[in-house]
Amino acid sequence: MRLGIISDTHGLLRPEVFDLFAGVDRILHAGDIGPAELLAELEAIAPVTAVFGNTDDFDVRGAVPEVVETRIEGFDFLLVHGHQVGMPTPETLHQRWPAAEVIVFGHTHRPLLTIVDQVVTVMNPGGAGPRRFDLPASVGIMELEPGIPPRARLVPLTGADED
Repeated sequence: MRLGIISDTHGLLRPEVFDLFAGVDRILHAGDIGPAELLAELEAIAPVTAVFGNTDDFDVRGAVPEVVETRIEGFDFLLVHGHQVGMPTPETLHQRWPAAEVIVFGHTHRPLLTIVDQVVTVMNPGGAGPRRFDLPASVGIMELEPGIPPRARLVPLTGADED
């Protein structure tokens, strides 16, 4: 299974996302979506599982939950924006949700792919919407096969100095 991982779109769905997510089986959006209509645009690519972030309005909060704990291809996933723990780190998220084998979060706009506690894969795809903090806009791709650790990569959508 191939997952498209996205976060912090803040109402901007860049055209590059449609090319990068072509052929994904599912999209995970880790919050700060923007208008709820953005989810429908992503649904045109693949089924979407999303959570709301701290900047999402009541329409989005009424359409998606704050936290999703689900099983995908034999792995226990946590999808969360991360604002629930202040400024999230892989360690604080793992401490709060210790059963998760794969943690996907947003909020910081900083792309991150790491391992915690030797077995937990943690990904923050970075901010895919308007650039913030002089960081490139980015998304993630994750490949899942039962019995094999997740394989993932971060994909920049812009250069470090491009909008």
